[in-house]
Amino acid sequence: MAASCEENSPARLADQVRVEHHVRGRHVTICETRAPWDGEGDWTHQPLAQLRYVPEERRWTLHWPDRNSRWHEYREGTVFSGSAAELLAEIDEDPTSIFWG
Repeated sequence: MAASCEENSPARLADQVRVEHHVRGRHVTICETRAPWDGEGDWTHQPLAQLRYVPEERRWTLHWPDRNSRWHEYREGTVFSGSAAELLAEIDEDPTSIFWG
């Protein structure tokens, strides 16, 4: 996860924007994190995607947030469940423009 986030965070923009991941239980949330526009205050976190581990099936599922920050299972693209590497590749490719716009 960390390598994928680093690949999507250009070093020249590290003081302005980064892609990060946050782990909570069996969920990994990938966020775009931006510095405050005026240089004061906290960085903002915009969720882009979430991977959820299903232990009984030994696979991950992919989810996307709507404008109200509610998560929905990603079914629009090519790969919506499988290994973490497969899902990260689907996020990077973003065939439906749901993650990166």
